[in-house]
Amino acid sequence: MAQSIIAAKAEGPILALSEGLSFWGGVDSATGRLIDAHHPDCGADLAGRIVMMPTSRGSCTGSGVLLELTLNGHAPAALIFREAEDVLTLGALVAGMLFDRPIPVLRLGPDDYAALAAHPTASIGEVRLEAGALSLPLTPLASDRLTLSETDRAMLAGQEGRAVEIAMQILTNMAAAQGATTLTDVTRAHIDGCIYASPANLTFARQMADMGARVRIPTTMNAISVDHAHWRQQGVAESFGSPAAALADAYTGMGAEPSFTCAPYLLDGAPATGEHIGWSESNAVIYANSVLGARTVKHPDFLDLCIALTGRAPLSGVYLDAARAPRRVIHVTLPDGHDDALWPMLGYLAGRLAPDRIPLLTGLETTKPGEDDLKALCAAFGTSSAAPMLHVAGITPEADMPPAADADTARITPADLARTWTQFNSGPAGIDLVAFGSPHFSAGECRKLADLLDGDKVASGTTAIVTAGRDTIRAITADGTADRLQRAGVRIIPDLCWCSISEPVFPPAARTLMTNSGKYAHYAPALSGRAVRFGSIADCARAAITGKSPDTPPEWLR
Repeated sequence: MAQSIIAAKAEGPILALSEGLSFWGGVDSATGRLIDAHHPDCGADLAGRIVMMPTSRGSCTGSGVLLELTLNGHAPAALIFREAEDVLTLGALVAGMLFDRPIPVLRLGPDDYAALAAHPTASIGEVRLEAGALSLPLTPLASDRLTLSETDRAMLAGQEGRAVEIAMQILTNMAAAQGATTLTDVTRAHIDGCIYASPANLTFARQMADMGARVRIPTTMNAISVDHAHWRQQGVAESFGSPAAALADAYTGMGAEPSFTCAPYLLDGAPATGEHIGWSESNAVIYANSVLGARTVKHPDFLDLCIALTGRAPLSGVYLDAARAPRRVIHVTLPDGHDDALWPMLGYLAGRLAPDRIPLLTGLETTKPGEDDLKALCAAFGTSSAAPMLHVAGITPEADMPPAADADTARITPADLARTWTQFNSGPAGIDLVAFGSPHFSAGECRKLADLLDGDKVASGTTAIVTAGRDTIRAITADGTADRLQRAGVRIIPDLCWCSISEPVFPPAARTLMTNSGKYAHYAPALSGRAVRFGSIADCARAAITGKSPDTPPEWLR
């Protein structure tokens, strides 16, 4: 079967990627070159090629990167997936609808996908895909299956303004791509598109704002790309700081709350079990579904605003009971004496083993992970998997859900964890920068770090930075934790996160960084161009004090 998700014509050489890819952090938005250092096809040029991959993975911001590539002329000629995919599909949809730069998006069955991947070139027409002797008819999306409410139809007809009309057009097209037959009400939204990943993000936001866009449900905002109040004092170039701040202002001008955190689940009034929400930001989506038991699809950037403007989302995916069942059971052989570095490595490995399906992790029933451990688990899982959630037996609220009938099994061993530690520790032992807070540090993590540093100071020649949300910084300022950290020489920066930080806030002279985040250990080589070390919070605190990281794995991995 060859299904046309977005119809357009294209031809060109085929680039069949061996695994999924996050365009954000994995593709240079100016050139189309694959820059994910952990991807087997790193260095490949996507521009002008018919790019095939099983599905995308990682950040919701990939839609913005794809839009930027279409506007600057370095986009793939077409995208072909084997599994369901939303993030890049949405970017291609916006490129065609709002900017008249259509990119065809197809979904092929496994046999046809494998057959096409063996060809060097292909052409995509209105009704057929051709590659050598291979000729596949293209089946258009069924657009007549969607049942809309009277309010939906009014919004779609433009009765609530042009911005809402555009939002509903995008939503209904995505609903058709997802196979949804109706939309669902959502109680709140979280905007990820406020990260200045490229000029395209600002172009889209300003266009919607100029059409009178205004959110209709409570809407929080992700971490942005600058410390909004201080970027000029920090020496950020006007050419970057001004549009990054303007992007944040565009969304606050549309009524979004300037929460500026990638961990909205840390804010007061977290979503309740079973609550339908419309969140973007991969780690937040996975935490909401997995740990809180709330319900949200991993909505791409741009769709997050459409949901906020309408209060509606396609009723598909993990909004539905059946889609939340695990399809791979991963048994973990737990090492004795593990520390908090276990959880991000487990999440990363689970994502590698379940890149396109929801897993159930077993073997952890005797552990007692805290909220911060689960935050690290979910964030790392989101870097290596496209799935919007995971279950942990005996720990997460829906882990007793029976696995799907086609569920299979896999294992994570101590040897797998040791290999991941080695992968995350490719840099030299000398540490110039210690990066805490990806996702944003919680108040509890700040207090733990302050305790670990108590009486010591960050080494000369080493910088230690905590990124945290504004609410967290207010809390740790009130209880004295911020003062303790600052006395030890730690910088505390609001609004931005490590995945959106830039020089000179990121110390230009730093050549090797250390982090306790599995997410940032994965993304940092491509995003920062620096060598990376990884370890527990305690390991990172010692590295901040001594300027050196451990050069061997922790005892529990030997």
